Amino acid sequence: MFEAEPPTVKQLALTGSLPTDTAIGQTLTDVHLRYSDLDDGEVADYIPILAEADPAWFGLSLVEATGDVHEAGDSAIGFSIQSISKAFVFALVCHARSHEYVHERIGVNNTGLAYNSVMAIELNHGSPMNSMVNAGAIATTALIPGQTPAEKWENIRTGLSQFAGRQLELDGRVYHSESTTNQRNKALARLLESYGRIITDPLDTVDIYTRQCSLTVTARDLAIMGATLADGGVNPLTKQRVVSAEVARDTLALLASCGMYENSGEWLFEIGLPAKSGVSGGIVAIAPGKGALGTFSPRLDTAGNSVRGQRACFHVSRALGMNLFASTPAR
Repeated sequence: MFEAEPPTVKQLALTGSLPTDTAIGQTLTDVHLRYSDLDDGEVADYIPILAEADPAWFGLSLVEATGDVHEAGDSAIGFSIQSISKAFVFALVCHARSHEYVHERIGVNNTGLAYNSVMAIELNHGSPMNSMVNAGAIATTALIPGQTPAEKWENIRTGLSQFAGRQLELDGRVYHSESTTNQRNKALARLLESYGRIITDPLDTVDIYTRQCSLTVTARDLAIMGATLADGGVNPLTKQRVVSAEVARDTLALLASCGMYENSGEWLFEIGLPAKSGVSGGIVAIAPGKGALGTFSPRLDTAGNSVRGQRACFHVSRALGMNLFASTPAR
């Protein structure tokens, strides 16, 4: 999957700021051109409506912590946020509750197993382990403040909209399609209930979780949402504080260790950025203090991650000096 950086690109280090606007724009253009014809992978079809996506779609957006926006390709195409929502709902719950509260009830350790594993719950005595796998995400959604399911859903929709800097809307067709095929998530919720990890109605919680995954975003939205975490919880476009700096830090730490599921170690080794992917083809990768890259391309590998998106993240991270672990020696 990962290969050496383009020969014309000099690898930069994390220290300092991002390169000039011209350099960023040229990098996105070059990377988009480089991978537009890559046809590896398949469009997801286990949620029927996702199979309708055009496999040629490919969009990139990089939003700096300063608020500057850079784009290439199909960055304005809408798609469902899917599992990428887990990262931002986790942040909302941490902001509403506390670091300790979420740590104790959910956990922050990688399961090492598939995102929808039942075995992971049983092996860990009912603990969902982390908020990036489905069981942990459902348990996290259950912790969103609200007296009714409608209030909880509205708090999620409003919070994710603040991250994006615009009103996000539910895609009713995606929601319906997912609702008819989410039996495994319902089973996970029932299992969590049996362990006392969910005290709200498990089916109501799965319905809210399905709704959050069905919100429509673009690559630009993902980049803005990620840049909000990169900027210590402040949306760099609206200047609104969405979550605290501590919550942004905690969210990025969790994404670094668990955001790409059982492949998180390889991702961090090769790309060096906290990130989250979704089966509709989106990826958000975040460089703390610098900004975030949002990518969209529906062709997925066998792990459910966008093929073009992964390649783009790899090369943009190296070309623009975004890798967390790259540093220049002190002079």
